[in-house]
Amino acid sequence: MQGKQVLSFTLLTLTALILSACAGAPPAKPPVETPPPEPTKVILMLDWVPNTNHTGIFVAQAEGYFEQAGLGVNIIQPGEVFAEQAVAGGAADFGISFQEQVTLARADERPILSLAAIIQHNTSGFASRAELGAETPADWEGLRYGSFGSPFEEPTLRVLMGCAGGDFSKLEIVDTGFADPLALLQEKQTDLAWIFYAWQGIQAELQGIDLNIVMMADWFDCIPDYYTPVIITNEKTARERPEVVRAFMEAVTRGYRFAIENPEQAAEILLQAAPELDRELVLRSQAWLSPRYQADAPRWGQQELSVWQGYADWMLENGIIDHAVDAGAAFSNEFLPPR
Repeated sequence: MQGKQVLSFTLLTLTALILSACAGAPPAKPPVETPPPEPTKVILMLDWVPNTNHTGIFVAQAEGYFEQAGLGVNIIQPGEVFAEQAVAGGAADFGISFQEQVTLARADERPILSLAAIIQHNTSGFASRAELGAETPADWEGLRYGSFGSPFEEPTLRVLMGCAGGDFSKLEIVDTGFADPLALLQEKQTDLAWIFYAWQGIQAELQGIDLNIVMMADWFDCIPDYYTPVIITNEKTARERPEVVRAFMEAVTRGYRFAIENPEQAAEILLQAAPELDRELVLRSQAWLSPRYQADAPRWGQQELSVWQGYADWMLENGIIDHAVDAGAAFSNEFLPPR
């Protein structure tokens, strides 16, 4: 009995001592929180002013997809230097380009790599005023084409006219630079312009400009399909910073998937990023283009060797490049997320 009393006294004393010590002890410090890592800064250069070709990029920015991927993305427009030059020279990490420009760059041994096809099939075409009655390329004889100065314009026109039975020598080519092609057509300074239907084609409809448009997609038997536009990077960036490229493409892919599934909401996001754009044009363009981003491909951005090889061969056959390029080295699907 006495032993139990001693044990009880000891436990009570020990408890009291512990409580007393705790009462006088300083409060426990909260755990130190590790600050989140700084986002990796990257630069993306567009090919032109913001438009619906770029919607997925602006969605990725607005919805926080880049931030979630650990990136801080600065989206800039081209100035004196175009995206291909900026990316090849390391002034930009990513850019918007076109398969024909990438092939030209690689023929000049500039280390550009295409990471994704923004649109699966060529949606460009040649527009003329409807009053001229030019319904096929053969009808371009006697017209004036407004050239923006690219080396693949004349071969493209020549082949299309030849396929339709026209005489290319009867087409006049005038240098217009990057002036608004619709304004030039409307003012009758030119008769024929190369346009993207999703933008200038719909813009013409909204402005009441009556056009005949010969779509490239109707002449793939003469000129093979190619990806226009595409997202590019430098081979060195892909080789030395693959985690950055993969994170960027994951975020961009999410942006374009969003635009595919939610065209109207995506259009509103683009308008918030570029409020100077015409609202009706953006809404109409986005509705037309969203189902064409992925089209019949197994996933958005997918590129095929047959498309790259077919157009590179055509460029070589028509003197646009003077030697063969390794078409398989010009693009990669490696950085796209799985289906």
